[in-house]
Amino acid sequence: MYRRIKELREDRDLTQADIAKLLGTTQQQYSKIEKGQSDISGEKLKLLANFYNISADYILGLSNEPKQIK
Repeated sequence: MYRRIKELREDRDLTQADIAKLLGTTQQQYSKIEKGQSDISGEKLKLLANFYNISADYILGLSNEPKQIK
């Protein structure tokens, strides 16, 4: 899951600070999420899925298809 979160951000040329702002957290805390040192809440997971327009299942590693939200 954490690898996918990082890859999604990097694929869009965004910084950790950009995503931290979206999630209402600090860059340091977001960095811990990407490293797997801190869990991500369901609400923040939902924000990421909506922002990237993909399924939460993809982020969680339950699916290999990012399935766009329609």
